[in-house]
Amino acid sequence: STLEPFVCGGLAACLASSCIHPIDLAKVRLQLFATLNPEGTKKPNAIGMIAKMVKEEGVTSVYAGLSAALMRQAIYGTARIGLHRTISDHLTAANDGKPLSFLTKAASGMASGSIAVCIGTPFDVALVRMQADSMKPVESRRNYTHVFNALTRIAKEEGAARLYSGLLPNILRGMAMNVGMMSCYDQAKEVVAGILNDPDPSKPQMSTRIGSSMIAGFTAAWFSLPFDLMKSRLQDGTKYKGIIDCASQILRKEGLLAFWTGFGAYYGRCAPHAMIILMSVETITQYYRQLY
Repeated sequence: STLEPFVCGGLAACLASSCIHPIDLAKVRLQLFATLNPEGTKKPNAIGMIAKMVKEEGVTSVYAGLSAALMRQAIYGTARIGLHRTISDHLTAANDGKPLSFLTKAASGMASGSIAVCIGTPFDVALVRMQADSMKPVESRRNYTHVFNALTRIAKEEGAARLYSGLLPNILRGMAMNVGMMSCYDQAKEVVAGILNDPDPSKPQMSTRIGSSMIAGFTAAWFSLPFDLMKSRLQDGTKYKGIIDCASQILRKEGLLAFWTGFGAYYGRCAPHAMIILMSVETITQYYRQLY
């Protein structure tokens, strides 16, 4: 029972990541577009970017960095979902089984998200670099062969500390993501269940799960995108001195709305990702309990 939320959450996260990887790849490339192209170059949209990649580099190009994405979810996804469920269950038990307040749910989401990020950041760095590599001129490409090659080369060529580049915005992103996805899902589930007359929010019907996960996908995307943007840019190179310098340069050169660059692609990633995780984890948990 102790391992259940971690195993089931990790499997659901890996399944979701495999499904939405091309959208995630487009999101990262849109975020890095301004740093790799001359000022004033028109940004493509997510669909146009994916279509161009398939045309110029082949279908497999949209799965660049998949090994890093799966390893990241196996570490980060397992930790953030498992810890949130474990912490929430303990808090609910301490509250005599009564529903938790949203602030308590948010605190659980922030704590589990920040811990998970500290564990999974090296895989996130590898993922961003592998996804962005083919955007660069041929002579500037790193040509990592797989996630472990990326991790060992980064540590050897740039120092182990580089594996934790962008840690602060990544922690803030992880906290925002978990509050937006897990905490808001728990809260939305109670509200949607009431609207749809679902008798037991702790065992929600499919319609309740779909509606709640759609809401959670939007809140997760809106809360976390600014931090995700800065994280991607800090992890891809050394153009910025830190998170404050990164934020100020983006604001000064690109404007406030630039922090939500690629929101369509990001929401297109977050909503399906959240829905696949939050709906599949219930089924995976049922099979897990049958086996164990």
